[in-house]
Amino acid sequence: MLARMVIRRMSRTFVVVAAALALSLVGSLASAAVAGRQLLFSNHAYGVFDRETADAVEHSAYLRTFANFQVRTTTGAGGSKWTGRYLMGRETYLEVFGVGDLPGQDGTIGRAGLAVSAERAGDLPTVLNRLREQGITDPVVFRQTRDFGDGVPVPWFDGVFTSAQYDAFGAWGMEYRPEYFADPRSKTEPAAFPGDVGRERYLSDDYEKHLLRDVTGIRIAITERDLANTVPLLRAGGFVPHPVAGGGIVAQRGGTTIRLDVAPREEVGLRQVDMSLNRAVAHRHEERLGRSTLAVGPGPRAVWTFDPRR
Repeated sequence: MLARMVIRRMSRTFVVVAAALALSLVGSLASAAVAGRQLLFSNHAYGVFDRETADAVEHSAYLRTFANFQVRTTTGAGGSKWTGRYLMGRETYLEVFGVGDLPGQDGTIGRAGLAVSAERAGDLPTVLNRLREQGITDPVVFRQTRDFGDGVPVPWFDGVFTSAQYDAFGAWGMEYRPEYFADPRSKTEPAAFPGDVGRERYLSDDYEKHLLRDVTGIRIAITERDLANTVPLLRAGGFVPHPVAGGGIVAQRGGTTIRLDVAPREEVGLRQVDMSLNRAVAHRHEERLGRSTLAVGPGPRAVWTFDPRR
């Protein structure tokens, strides 16, 4: 129910796994069978906002009925911690951070991130291979762990960034570890098929008690360099990015439409989240949350828009 990372792209404390992990990833390429099939799917996105917005989200009574909502501090590798506000659906979720909730520069306003994950064990190595075919010769391969509070880290997921260099946005590919699913403290579901490391298994079914079902669209303003780092990963995962007027791309497939708009560094940040609902609502409900507006309905959808930074 989280998927926060401590890798200096979000908390920027990279847990870079040595050559042994990279070799093990490459060595299991054969398990991903059909070339060209979708390998990565939208997992979650996050944004860092002003304290007014983060506090409004954290203390909103409406969000606790609208979504499977949690405020949680997570301990990752090396004891690093982050505090987020989580809206969780069936297969996807959203993280909201306030200024200072992530360490260092990653805790500054306008930072954002996007995770795309494998559904089948062994698919991440094929993503790594596809990245190299695109000329990404030095991807950042890492393993993240999670500490449930007893000081014993559990392998959580393996991941890859296309580059260690970034401005304010990071996208990473990931694959949940079998050790995490096997740990009863993770409260995950049984596998639906052999090799199931999917999002629906990872997230609980508590979303059924609320309106929010899933994130169907994400729009983020990012710099040109961050876009250049992201497009190869999306292509490697099976997304189809199309250029848009004004600079940027819209990427289809993978369950969520991802729009990345090119913007100056001072104007970057998460701008809009589209969501599907478990049931249609008859009338529009509008909730103002700090410098953001959540519009729910009419019908089976909701849109959350975030004001540009001021």
